[in-house]
Amino acid sequence: MSNDKDSLRFLIAASALTVVLWFIPFAGFIVYPFKLFVTFIHEGGHALASLLTLGSVEAVRINPDTSGLTLTSGNRSLPGAMLISSAGYLSSTAYGASLLVLCRRGSNAKAVLMMTAAAILSLTVFFVHGLFGWVTGILLSVGLIFVALAASPRVAHFFLSFLAIQCCLNALYDLNTLFLISATSGRPSDAVNMQRLTFIPAVVWALTWLGASIAALGLALRSYARRT
Repeated sequence: MSNDKDSLRFLIAASALTVVLWFIPFAGFIVYPFKLFVTFIHEGGHALASLLTLGSVEAVRINPDTSGLTLTSGNRSLPGAMLISSAGYLSSTAYGASLLVLCRRGSNAKAVLMMTAAAILSLTVFFVHGLFGWVTGILLSVGLIFVALAASPRVAHFFLSFLAIQCCLNALYDLNTLFLISATSGRPSDAVNMQRLTFIPAVVWALTWLGASIAALGLALRSYARRT
């Protein structure tokens, strides 16, 4: 029962800290690593979808402005191409929602951090191209491993809660940005790729992904509330 209470307290505290950071000048550098982390999850989603559809990953690039690009090849089927294009934003949301669920039990925190570090490191070693992406991937992995090994269980639990909030908010922010871009321009994006594949307007795909993400996060929070 105490663990459940800690989970709720940590989630509320992590949410409050996130709101406070919005109002602190130049606090963007604090959340900058978390934005890069979400970029890794996003691009990793594209890469995983390509491998699952029997394609290959040519390169993953992570840029200092927190944007990214995944180049894939091998799968030319329409369902495979659609899955690959959709996987980035949906993976970010799915990961954030999963963290919310896993945060209900503090005993999961260190294991989740270690598994996440292993995933980021694997993506970096096998697919990331470019010095910035390599350095970022290694630093993120080392940071997650350090928290998992050196921090107390309660600190690791709070850190995972903060990571969950950051992932969820960044996923929704990125989707909102995608929706605005799709509605006002034809700039290259995952939604534009889907438009080319299906002839359905990019703005419809952006809105669909945004709605699916809000629903997934709502279900995760509802499940979390029931357990706590």
